[in-house]
Amino acid sequence: MIQRRKVIVGALGVAATATAAGCSAHASASAGSAVWTQPVSDDQAAPVTEGTPASTVQLTVTPADKATGWGVTKPITVAAAGGTLQKVTVTAGKAKIDGAVQADGTWRSSEDLSYDKTYKVVVTAADSSGVATEQTSTFATVKPKHLTHITFQSNALNVLKDGGTYGAGQPVIVAFSRAVDKEKAEKAIAITTSPSVEGKFYWVNDSTVHWRPAKYWTSGTSIKVSVDIHGKNLGSGVYGEKNASANFRIGRQLIAIADSRTHQTKVYIDGKVVRTMASSFGMGGTTKGAQGQEINFWTAGGPHVVLSKERTHSMSSSSYGVTDPKNPYYYGDEEIEYCTRISYSGEFLHAAPWNRSLGRANKSHGCVNLSTADAKWVYENFIVGDVVDVKNSPRTLQIWNGLGDWTVSYDRYGR
Repeated sequence: MIQRRKVIVGALGVAATATAAGCSAHASASAGSAVWTQPVSDDQAAPVTEGTPASTVQLTVTPADKATGWGVTKPITVAAAGGTLQKVTVTAGKAKIDGAVQADGTWRSSEDLSYDKTYKVVVTAADSSGVATEQTSTFATVKPKHLTHITFQSNALNVLKDGGTYGAGQPVIVAFSRAVDKEKAEKAIAITTSPSVEGKFYWVNDSTVHWRPAKYWTSGTSIKVSVDIHGKNLGSGVYGEKNASANFRIGRQLIAIADSRTHQTKVYIDGKVVRTMASSFGMGGTTKGAQGQEINFWTAGGPHVVLSKERTHSMSSSSYGVTDPKNPYYYGDEEIEYCTRISYSGEFLHAAPWNRSLGRANKSHGCVNLSTADAKWVYENFIVGDVVDVKNSPRTLQIWNGLGDWTVSYDRYGR
């Protein structure tokens, strides 16, 4: 219930209004000096008699007294009809919410609130005759069922480096820590680019969304992504824990065309061929894995995006399900050099000095085999987000297997 207390203001006018309520120093309106008053207890205070004038101030506090479920980003406002606000205090325990009087005389909070808290609002105002009134009210903020936070990713294996440089195929990736309503989440995401381009969202699942333009990024493009979720209901009682933002830029535009028919990989930087490499691709054919699954040995066709790089990587057929030594496709652990990963399922560009068919035939288990010199050059010059487009393969890279976003035409991409 709202509590009110009326105070008679003496000759000190507005400055004395606040001192009458407690032990505080306030500047005199005329002299500018501090005036102190001795605090008195309630039982010592002079009782209000019938001759005491009543304040004509009408206070309006929003949210109303005893309100619940108040949004944490919604401001608290206080208005004094027929008078002037003297002091507004908003607290939740020891925490205090800042605010200021606006040009129209109302008071407005200037910072966000916290979830699931009860706030106390104490207001003092005086009418034109100097009669003051004090009002106290309380309200409670929304109590989320769950909170979700944001992680910006370069892919499912790595977080995005804020301010980092990436390749022309790098989509924007926003990962929520919980499943969210997709439409509500998209409205909370703002993406700005220079130069400006349009783009579309594609949801990998209920918690991870990608965004890409119609064509590969041009070199030098800057991208900023902001996710404004604090205080927003993202579905099923899931609220955003806090807002988040990140930015990255596109370096030179590197696109590698890896052709399994010609057994060559050509690297283009900003449209110019800078290296041609003899290659060997997946040998084709299929076998059964340990769980009865079908495993094929074609290098997946279509645009791949560089996910990571490893100086050495241990490879074996058991990593993709061939565990029987009697299987003709079986091979044990081998330490492979200069590995540039392009899919989650284990496709790499890597050194294969044992492969005598580079540039002539496809003899790999699905990776793009290169000479040690070429694999080292790729490892040293490619960056995460660069594009490796595999041509003339009978099998197509699935959109979820790495960053297969570019395997789908823009008109069929996402929502």
